[in-house]
Amino acid sequence: MALTGCAASGANKRWFVQIYVPWYICTMVNESEIVVERVQTGVRMEKRLLKVLKALAEYHDMSLGDLLEGIVLHAFDGKTPFGDESLKRIHDLKRFYNLDLDSSASHRLTEAKRRPVDGGTLDRKTARRKTAEKKK
Repeated sequence: MALTGCAASGANKRWFVQIYVPWYICTMVNESEIVVERVQTGVRMEKRLLKVLKALAEYHDMSLGDLLEGIVLHAFDGKTPFGDESLKRIHDLKRFYNLDLDSSASHRLTEAKRRPVDGGTLDRKTARRKTAEKKK
């Protein structure tokens, strides 16, 4: 503790005391936190599955990335990432979003054929290239 200054001038002076508490001066760090570097990804995923994951993340008040990291880290350890309450919520969300897939569908999902963007038989990449060639 130290007497450090005067709050007013003249006859009505009041001194104030400063108490230095070192753990409140930008040094408090949660030791359980692990600093990581995150990167943006372009992962493609089944539409209804993504809707369920987003809704579950919102329900748990976390980002989709945090939810996915937790699921993957639990899976890598051979543990289930969800308790009974979350599993019930997932069941309800799957029903709401009409998601009828389960683990037996894993590695068997294929993408639906996309409609040609120009009314013909071209895919998007080829259509963009041909459009760029026409502009030249």
